[in-house]
Amino acid sequence: MNIEFARAYCLSKKGATESFPFNETTLVFKVMGKMFGLMGLENDPFTMNLKCDPVRAIELRDEYGDDIIPGFHMSKKHWNTVFFESELSDTLLKELIDHSYELVVSKLRKIDKEVLANL
Repeated sequence: MNIEFARAYCLSKKGATESFPFNETTLVFKVMGKMFGLMGLENDPFTMNLKCDPVRAIELRDEYGDDIIPGFHMSKKHWNTVFFESELSDTLLKELIDHSYELVVSKLRKIDKEVLANL
C-alpha cells in the first residue's frame, strides 16, 4: 500500500481529519480531535504509527517482526509503527487502520460519539 492510498483510506473514515500539528512533514489523522494515525511524509520506507490494543500490539510485533515494531516516538504500549512498503498485505494494513480508528472512537466521550454518529 502506498502513501496516497493510505491517506485516502484514513480520510474515508467517518469524521476523519488530517493536519500537521507537529511540523510540515508529519501528517496526523484524527477523529473528533483524537489521533488515530501519524505518517511521516519523508520517511523512506513509508511507515505509519497506528494505535493498537496493548495485547494485540505485542502479538502483531511477534508475528510480523521487522514489519510492525513499537511506536516510534509514541507510547510503546499503545502504538505500533507499521512498515507499509513491506510484505504485509493491503488487507492487513486496512485492518490495522480500522482497528486504530475504532479503538479511538470507542474511547470518545458520549457526546462526541453522538456527534460522530450524526455526521
